[in-house]
Amino acid sequence: MIYVTRRETFSASHRIFNPDLSDSENEMIFGKCSNKNGHGHNYILEVTVEGEADPKTGYVIDLKILKKIITENVLQKVDHKNFNLDVDFMEGINPTTENIAAAIWNQLADKIPSGRLHSVKISETENNFVEYRGTR
Repeated sequence: MIYVTRRETFSASHRIFNPDLSDSENEMIFGKCSNKNGHGHNYILEVTVEGEADPKTGYVIDLKILKKIITENVLQKVDHKNFNLDVDFMEGINPTTENIAAAIWNQLADKIPSGRLHSVKISETENNFVEYRGTR
């Protein structure tokens, strides 16, 4: 099996909170991430596709095609946006990095024309990242 990864970056903001909890409960659980006005990150997104190399092209997936899919289905929707207010595929979802990774997977999984989506990895800071591998 061969794994091909495309790395992209974007900037976005969010507020992590549970609307069923009080402000003090949210602050206790989520700390500064529940700041009423939100906060932002410069995210790194890594999308990995797995498969066998096509004998004709040598590609699992053409990286130009993968870039276009990521740009149209994710980056144009999230870059310089607020996950809580502006991103349709995050509506009603608490925008933790875990939930963002799973939601991006759902945006991409059925759009990969060759190979198969293996993982979506989101780095929120240089020390914190989440990797989601979907359901098999």
